[in-house]
Amino acid sequence: MEEKVFEIINYIRKNKGLDLLPEIKPSDNLRDVIEFTSFDLAELTVRIEDEFDIDIFEDGLVSTIGEIFEKLS
Repeated sequence: MEEKVFEIINYIRKNKGLDLLPEIKPSDNLRDVIEFTSFDLAELTVRIEDEFDIDIFEDGLVSTIGEIFEKLS
């Protein structure tokens, strides 16, 4: 699961013209560290929902990688 989330994040970053991340940590903030905009977060939500059949923002905002992992576990 964590590897797939990592792939999705780097896929979105690559499409934005950003460098690929060598790793992600649970404490990484989606906006500050991952550098996602609201549009990117919407794409992230759709891709994760397609892959895992869960809406990570259903119960409120998600700000970190760790919070995504919690929702998926």
